[in-house]
Amino acid sequence: MIESHAPVSNTTEEVVAELQRRSEFVMVSHVKPDGDTLGAGLALGIALKRLGKRVLYFQQDAVPRNLRFLPQTEHVSREIPADLSPDALWVFGDMSDKERAGEFLPNITRENILDIDHHLGNTHFGAFNYVIATECSTGTVVMHLLRGLGVEVDREIATCILTTIMTDTGGFIHSNTTPEVLELSAELMRKGADKEQITEEIFANKRLAAVRLLGSALDVLCITHDGRYCYSYITDKMLAAAGADGEDTEEIVNVLRGIENVEVSALFKAFEGEIRVSLRSNGRINVQAAAARLNGGGHFRASGLTYHGTLEAAIAAVESALTAEGL
Repeated sequence: MIESHAPVSNTTEEVVAELQRRSEFVMVSHVKPDGDTLGAGLALGIALKRLGKRVLYFQQDAVPRNLRFLPQTEHVSREIPADLSPDALWVFGDMSDKERAGEFLPNITRENILDIDHHLGNTHFGAFNYVIATECSTGTVVMHLLRGLGVEVDREIATCILTTIMTDTGGFIHSNTTPEVLELSAELMRKGADKEQITEEIFANKRLAAVRLLGSALDVLCITHDGRYCYSYITDKMLAAAGADGEDTEEIVNVLRGIENVEVSALFKAFEGEIRVSLRSNGRINVQAAAARLNGGGHFRASGLTYHGTLEAAIAAVESALTAEGL
């Protein structure tokens, strides 16, 4: 009989016991942070502080403009104090591997890593791994731990968790918006989370520069495969012309996917010395599998990767990967 070597996550009880045992924590967000990685870390961090624990927040990049409304973001930093205990537990949220935390991450032993995630391709890189791929966000994974810890969900925690849900369901429009997600969201709103504020901050507060950049991306978009595939790109020159920055690119790939008959969209972000690719699917094509062919990852309908090479080569490689997945 062939043994299965599929990674197995720790139970809620095992992770809760470890959280109770440790006294110091560092919540780790991934590079180019979104509302899920940051909201999940803040929610768990606030809860642990309430239990008398010392909590720090490590993030390589600055908090994005549209997430600065979240509680305690002023404590997020890439600096780690010298007096941090060697037994501190580093909690990685919403990333499939440790490298997603960036190049400024200190050297950490595996025994001091807790990996909390909901990505299909998670590598179980920690000594403790709490991965629930059926959850809509890493924040809803964290909810299981909050209940296990017996921490009351107040307005601050509710705001963080609802932000993770709003981020990863696209404001309740993606297929991961299950009845359970809506029920939890209602509960969080009753606890004080302001859905209107979260919606405004994440989806509606667009800078003029972002709108100009969207126009530039639409000017150069390409539609192929009988209208099923749409892609565009952003370059340093386009960013400068619009007066925009990397944060202003975030929603463009979703606009491309929303074009009539388009099943898969891709945005190639060729700036800051690398090419980052965002992929979106209507559900027929598994873009997580396509991204994995190029050492990327994510979800069935939303994934990404970093390509090392020219923009032209990146466009060709992504199209080939998508074609292999049935485009």
